[in-house]
Amino acid sequence: MATIKDIAERAGVTVTTVSRVLNNRGYISEATREKVYQAMKELDYQPNEIARSLVRGKTNILGLILPTVDHPFFSKLTFFIEYYAYAHGYKIMLCNSQLDQKKEKEYIEMLRGNQVNGIIMASHTLEVDEYINLNLPLVTFDRQISENIPFVSSDNYLGGTLATNFLIDKGCKKIAYICGNLNLNLLANRRNDAFIATAHARKVKHVTVETNINVLDVGQYDRLVLELFRKHPDIDGIFAGSDVVAASAIKVCHQQQREIPEEIKIIGYDDSDIASLVTPQLTTIRQPIEEMSELIVNLIHKQINKEEVSTENILPVTLVERETT
Repeated sequence: MATIKDIAERAGVTVTTVSRVLNNRGYISEATREKVYQAMKELDYQPNEIARSLVRGKTNILGLILPTVDHPFFSKLTFFIEYYAYAHGYKIMLCNSQLDQKKEKEYIEMLRGNQVNGIIMASHTLEVDEYINLNLPLVTFDRQISENIPFVSSDNYLGGTLATNFLIDKGCKKIAYICGNLNLNLLANRRNDAFIATAHARKVKHVTVETNINVLDVGQYDRLVLELFRKHPDIDGIFAGSDVVAASAIKVCHQQQREIPEEIKIIGYDDSDIASLVTPQLTTIRQPIEEMSELIVNLIHKQINKEEVSTENILPVTLVERETT
């Protein structure tokens, strides 16, 4: 394997000159630069990017910790974060925590060991001290862990209010909210707060159904909807905490021969691609995934460059009406 010394000998320059070319430092004439590049090509030399990054003190790598990429929302979030990170000159190191504390902690240690420039935390398992003590640029998604650490979220309370009011305005008399586990300290829990407050204010019967800690278990969603119908056969409106849960509710309604939207109306959350692919097409609350992703990357980038950032970053949501209401 060729070394810098080999390149220098082939190009007829010093090792210092080759190093300057590789790291783009100091004045190097175009003729000398071309000789070095030609020698690298002839010797099939591949620079050690990690070593070069350590010399520069900047790896241009961001860590992204997710519950799972095997979910339409987090998959799209990852897509846009990578897109905007690349536009800023960063690469992404992706970590699927699966809401496993041990795994998430190991990923944090791995990211620190690889000297990432910053971490985007969209998983929600570890105690906040694990992140607060990182001493790295950090942005959290849908979770506020400190007054000093910036977070990005959509307006979950508004989303819950829009969905609940819409079901009631459409004539629903008894509604259910199927959500993630409320023991997780997430800003998404505000959707349930809004659901309860709005249903109370409008004097409509309501019930909240929680999933367990599993991130994506479609079989569990089916069972929850079936159990909901068994316990509350008069339910005529469902607000689902994600489009995946809503799609499961649509499937169960078809199996139970409950007509949508005549007998039961369904609203999802996220406006992921699945919302327009299911039949009937899903009414849902749209989270601005691309805008949130761009903002997350901008906040990390500004921290890396020692710029001031806002801590609270909440983006608006909108209701997208389709066929399930």
